[in-house]
Amino acid sequence: MRAPSQFVRTASPEALFVISGISQYTGAVIAVNLFDDLRPATVTWFRVMSGAAAILVISIRDQRRWTKRDIAAAAVFGIATALMNLSFYLAIDRLPLGKSVVLEFIGPIAVAAALTRTRRNTIALAMAASGVAVLSGVEIGGEPMGLFFIFCSSAMWAAYIVIGRRVAALDRGLSGLGVGLAIGAVVIAPFGMSGSMTVIHHSNLLLQCVVVGALSSAVGYGIDQVVMRRIPTRRFAVLLALLPVTAMVVGFMALSQTPSVLDLLGATLVIIGVAAQERDELSQPFEELPS
Repeated sequence: MRAPSQFVRTASPEALFVISGISQYTGAVIAVNLFDDLRPATVTWFRVMSGAAAILVISIRDQRRWTKRDIAAAAVFGIATALMNLSFYLAIDRLPLGKSVVLEFIGPIAVAAALTRTRRNTIALAMAASGVAVLSGVEIGGEPMGLFFIFCSSAMWAAYIVIGRRVAALDRGLSGLGVGLAIGAVVIAPFGMSGSMTVIHHSNLLLQCVVVGALSSAVGYGIDQVVMRRIPTRRFAVLLALLPVTAMVVGFMALSQTPSVLDLLGATLVIIGVAAQERDELSQPFEELPS
């Protein structure tokens, strides 16, 4: 049987995104249940911290010298990621998980649209975007703050894609991600520290927060970094359309958020769009970046 690292390097990006989505939104389900005892900001802080710690332990062998430019790129990426997580958790405290992910996908759609050049990829993007639009048809009225936070998360998700591409191009394994998340955890500490003693004094809550960080940050974002080195940003952004579908499935199985016929139609359109796009790959991680 192949080692996990070998599987991650050789599996198709589509398969990796499904695994990443299941991991991320299983973590999100645990997070939603934690909101009964903890503030979303506190859960976010522990998620980012534990995710950073796990990744730094894995990548500790990378002892190469960090330049100021490397640290700056990792810092901006980590801060955008931490703010994305914070906004997302504040949103799913008010909106259904599946619907939140759909609305959040506006950011990746914008990135993919800006980078799409061929007719085939334009059609694929239109199919995926149409599927996301269909999925967004569930009633979400009466939650203006939830909508505000999910649109903030959407903007940060777009930044995550663009800046994350540069961090992946540093070619440091996962250490750039770990350093970035550690810096992001420091930045959002003022929002998340309140309630942290409750987590520390209750081992069950602490364990759940660590699991959220491992599933949603370490596994999910770790896979993203590997995939970003293999495929163009445009393809990466379109593949993210699989995440709303995954979130819908996880929400149905774990939170009893039953999809409608329209939701299933939307999921089908997303899958067709993802399957229709060109499966181009990068020969090396700097290929797509301007000098």
